[in-house]
Amino acid sequence: MPAFTLLEIRRYPVKSMGGESLGSVEVDGRGLVGDRGYAVVDGDGKLASGKHSQRFRRRDQVFEFASRTTPDGVRVSGRDGDWAVGSHALDLALSEAMGDQVRVLPETTTPYFDDGAVSLVGTASLDWCREYLAVDADRRRIRPNLVLETAEPFVEETWRDTVIMGSVRLRPVARIERCRMVDIAQEGLPRDGRWLKALTKTRDVCLGIYLDVVAGGTIAVGDPVRPDS
Repeated sequence: MPAFTLLEIRRYPVKSMGGESLGSVEVDGRGLVGDRGYAVVDGDGKLASGKHSQRFRRRDQVFEFASRTTPDGVRVSGRDGDWAVGSHALDLALSEAMGDQVRVLPETTTPYFDDGAVSLVGTASLDWCREYLAVDADRRRIRPNLVLETAEPFVEETWRDTVIMGSVRLRPVARIERCRMVDIAQEGLPRDGRWLKALTKTRDVCLGIYLDVVAGGTIAVGDPVRPDS
């Protein structure tokens, strides 16, 4: 496996909201420190998401908000304001937007991640989608943690062994199966109803991979990504 380059790091302090682009980040056994540390939770304990499941409740309004980390804690911005996570004003604004009583709560015993700790996609995979699926291929639609500069489409899906990135070691565990969230308007992108249908026909609905953390540390944009040999 040749060396690749870490092109972008993205973190999502509040699950399903817009996220932030980072120059570097600490990684622990859970994943990127601060990633999906909070979620919008309703009275039934379900998390606001773009899909329905046993854990999630579809609330597309959550995508109208963005979260970021500041020296004073996590903040959320929306069309009508900017609020600190943990404030009554934020919970009230989200409840009004969603037409139901919700709160932003920190993760406790139940993980807020969907599956793997870290998500990753290569630029060549996105370029292939743009060329052959006629979609915008904007990486924000698939909400990856890591974007790698690659030359071969879907090469990341062939990885079987642990990789080293900065001082971090990651183990590939699974391809990522996509859902309707890829077509939702989010992070300044308009709704685009072509992604999911195209991926279903050509890619088994999959794009990108999940990785587990073998050893934590620090990663930074520009780090080489190479096999652990």
